[in-house]
Amino acid sequence: MARSFLLRLVGAAVLLFATYNPEGRSYFHWLAADGWRLSPLKAFAGVCLLVGWVFLLRATVESLGALGTLLAAAFFGTLIWVVVSWAHLEPKTSKGLTYLILLGIAAVLSTGSVFSIWRRRMTGQVDVDDHRP
Repeated sequence: MARSFLLRLVGAAVLLFATYNPEGRSYFHWLAADGWRLSPLKAFAGVCLLVGWVFLLRATVESLGALGTLLAAAFFGTLIWVVVSWAHLEPKTSKGLTYLILLGIAAVLSTGSVFSIWRRRMTGQVDVDDHRP
């Protein structure tokens, strides 16, 4: 189960850091560098990122629900806060804080994408999508 979570965490982090990162090498920065002009390649890359975002966000909300997603965000947010305070780490720059926030968001998304699998293994309960005509 840990391996499954870590793989999804890496995937979510790749999506997040490809979309925006504090190093200035992301889709956001790529668009901003040319005055927000869209080329076919930038549009294609944007659609690819959007597909990833929709997939992860939908999996998270479908699996955890709105309240569960909020609780997961609170859990990882306070966990980061505890680690930072215990280790006496003070993000001196906005770059350090941005990295922590992005990792927290990646943790929430990866939890949401793997939660149904965990629940099925632990309880035998299977999620069924609600398909309405």
